[in-house]
Amino acid sequence: MKGALEPPAPAETAAAARPSAVTAKDLARATATRRSRSASLKLWAGAMCTLLVVVPVALAQLLPLAGADDQDLSARRLPPLTDGHLFGTDQLGRDLLSRVLHGGQVSLAIGVLAVVVSGLIGIVAGAAAGYFGRWVDTVVSRLLEAQMSLPLLMMLLLVVALFGPSVTVITCVIAVAQWPEVARLTRSLVLVEREKPYVAAARVLGLRQVAILARHIIPNIVRQASLVVLLLLAQAVLLESALSYLGAGPQRPFATWGRIISDGQDYITTSWWLVTLPGLVIVLLVVGVNLLGDGLRDRTRRRATEASS
Repeated sequence: MKGALEPPAPAETAAAARPSAVTAKDLARATATRRSRSASLKLWAGAMCTLLVVVPVALAQLLPLAGADDQDLSARRLPPLTDGHLFGTDQLGRDLLSRVLHGGQVSLAIGVLAVVVSGLIGIVAGAAAGYFGRWVDTVVSRLLEAQMSLPLLMMLLLVVALFGPSVTVITCVIAVAQWPEVARLTRSLVLVEREKPYVAAARVLGLRQVAILARHIIPNIVRQASLVVLLLLAQAVLLESALSYLGAGPQRPFATWGRIISDGQDYITTSWWLVTLPGLVIVLLVVGVNLLGDGLRDRTRRRATEASS
């Protein structure tokens, strides 16, 4: 009791009062600080690029634009910023900005539906393979290996040629083509989660295996799996644009981004904006989604590291 009331030694007081050798500049140059700043920059830049494309596309019906299919042969291939046409006009005198925004609604709708379906398939299949193992893991793993060994674009073209280039078929084809990425990550995450103490406690309490997987394991890994689903959105838009460019996308009257570029490629030497501007919109969306996904992944990893330490 007496030792607890004694004042600290002079040496300890001097050490506590001594200023730290780590300055604010050193903290600013630290690896953790730079990673946090990089993640914030990626999030900000990705969100800005994505919203710059998604918001006008979503509001295309409300903007004061000409109809996407309204033709004016006297105003063919007008350059950008001419006669009120921000992106110019195409070879039939249609407003290019209106076609890009209305076509983006089809491309984004296919991309979003495809990644939602592929995310659901991948999470369910990967979680079952990782948790139950044995023959379930064997079947899912063989399906993953078989699909990933096939040329992606050639497989998509074959399926579209067999079943027709409708919006439903293309959405399902892209979803089936993308589920292996989600399933592989989900399987690896579930393999780690199933060995944790809360899973063992749930088994001791007598919960069924399916209930443990659905109510406890999947909610703990769905955030990390959803980041991969977000990154797949950019790939889905690129796949849909590639199919439309090759003539295997949604048929007219749908004006998708790939078809707009395909229609304008014959005039690329004289009317550069017919191909360049729709291409820049695709690039802006893909870069924005990738930056947003990378920023969210870096921030999730940093929070997981801080929680474990």
